[in-house]
Amino acid sequence: MIEMSPYIADVDAWQESWDRQQEAYLPDREHRFTAMLDAVDAIRDTAPPRLLDLAGGTGTISLRALRRFPDAELTLVDLDPALLALAAAALRDRVTIVTADLGRTDWHTTLPHRGYDAVLTATALHWLPADRLATLYGEVHDLLRPGGLLVNADHMPDDTLPKLTERLLDRARERRQARYAAGAALSWSQWWEQAERDEALGPLVRQRHAIYPAGHSPEWNPPISWHLAALTKAGFTEVGTLWRGGPDAAVVAVR
Repeated sequence: MIEMSPYIADVDAWQESWDRQQEAYLPDREHRFTAMLDAVDAIRDTAPPRLLDLAGGTGTISLRALRRFPDAELTLVDLDPALLALAAAALRDRVTIVTADLGRTDWHTTLPHRGYDAVLTATALHWLPADRLATLYGEVHDLLRPGGLLVNADHMPDDTLPKLTERLLDRARERRQARYAAGAALSWSQWWEQAERDEALGPLVRQRHAIYPAGHSPEWNPPISWHLAALTKAGFTEVGTLWRGGPDAAVVAVR
């Protein structure tokens, strides 16, 4: 569990700032969250859903899940101290927050539960190398109840559309650069520079630098076919594409 977070008076503003920064990269970001929660709604029974927000960062998925399912039992896992502080301040005591390194195979030993109805994650697992992500899929499988599901939304290009995907990425990059030039959103690096200047977040951002001295590992974005094959190998009974938006997609796997 994380230690008591510093008081962040303007947490709503920081959450909004994070959302705008992310939406510069992912204009259809909310669509993937809606698709995730629609899937949860489809498999839940009369009991409150038990959800795991994997690599949950600032609590983006948890906040939306609680709006959709106010009685949900939520656990959020991440390693980044600055993002976890924002999550804790926004979610207060409505979510169990766990600090864990998904790069380690023992990350799940501190979770408060097993038998989750759903494990949800977005735009995060591309930091893991291929062998570790494949193993993680198996670990998540074992955390789910029978019939429970995993949804992972990320950069997952369709390998049958390589030229169109390249053009989509080029146009998205042009639109993003235009937004930065107009001051409509902060870039990833600008957001972190601003957070480091904040009185409460600054020390936590410096802790983050110590955890990731060279930044995260290089991004690795295999085609969706790789994910579907890895999830099938991990033992899921149903595997497929829940949502697609250009070069991004959400894969779903049912235990």
